[in-house]
Amino acid sequence: MSRDASELARRLAREAEAVCRHYLSNGRRQGRYWTVGDVRNTPGRSMFVRLSGPESGRGAAGHWTDAASAEYGDLLDVIRESCGLVDFRDVAEEARRFLRLPRAEPYQTPKPVRTPVPAGSPDAARRLFAMSQPIRRTLVESYLCHRGIKAVHDAGALRFHPRCYYRPDDSSPTETWPAMIAAVTDLEGRITGVHRTYLNPQGFDRSASGKAPIDTPRRAMGHLLGHAVRFGIARDVMAAGEGIETILSLRYVLPDMPMVAALSAAHLAAVLFPAGLRRLYIVRDDDPAGDNAVESLSARAGTQGIEAIPLSPRYGDFNEDLQNLGTDTLRVALRVHFTPEDLARFMAL
Repeated sequence: MSRDASELARRLAREAEAVCRHYLSNGRRQGRYWTVGDVRNTPGRSMFVRLSGPESGRGAAGHWTDAASAEYGDLLDVIRESCGLVDFRDVAEEARRFLRLPRAEPYQTPKPVRTPVPAGSPDAARRLFAMSQPIRRTLVESYLCHRGIKAVHDAGALRFHPRCYYRPDDSSPTETWPAMIAAVTDLEGRITGVHRTYLNPQGFDRSASGKAPIDTPRRAMGHLLGHAVRFGIARDVMAAGEGIETILSLRYVLPDMPMVAALSAAHLAAVLFPAGLRRLYIVRDDDPAGDNAVESLSARAGTQGIEAIPLSPRYGDFNEDLQNLGTDTLRVALRVHFTPEDLARFMAL
């Protein structure tokens, strides 16, 4: 650890309880420790932060251990993970802001810090996904339930970040919002990008979508063309559509069918086919862009000997169908579109 980092860690340790109350607000004090779910401020009790002790060495104040994940660190790590920061420069600046210290100039980035990656690149996307957490018992799970999706099968492509960066435009300050992070992968499963759905931290009501009250609550980064957010492993049969919520709504009814979300009509038209695919169900949105995507994707599939079958919603998309029709009615409505073989395979009652 650099001299600057060591000094910041010591200063933070002297204010350990205040640091925890600010950055780990979902926890509480228990004797000489602050307990919380994890370093990302998830509710729970598996992580312990020592609130008092020597400045360094065994039992030092500010040191923490997560009994569930075996992670450990100091209060600089708490700031980094709870704030979703990547570069040490940003961590140090946030620590100085909390401690009300003057900004260090000039600044030398310590060697142990990760090397910078270009903003919006696949490397940045992979880093953001790695910094996020599983969706179980998070705002993502509540958001999807609010949209009628009460269970997510094969949820490994989705994660939650409690304070994901958002900047309205180049001249605006950076904000943080909770977000659903979706991994965009190629046919080999490599992450090429991520999609962010910024969520409303105040919760949801029937009149609201559940997304954050900002101009562009959906944003993507990395390489997307041809790739998709994947649920299940596609082999000979799969379904492909645009939005994540649309695909998750259909998969809530058909949990065994592999499906992919291409994130837009243009990207749906260009989605790549896995080797061995022989039948493709195209999940269309009821708008002109959706019609064009179905036409283009059907033509591409036909040239490769893949049978293309469109699935059309009664409302604007299948998430609206799920919310308006319910699970059983939607399942019955879908039966007429499936081949007898796929009915027996994916829709056994």
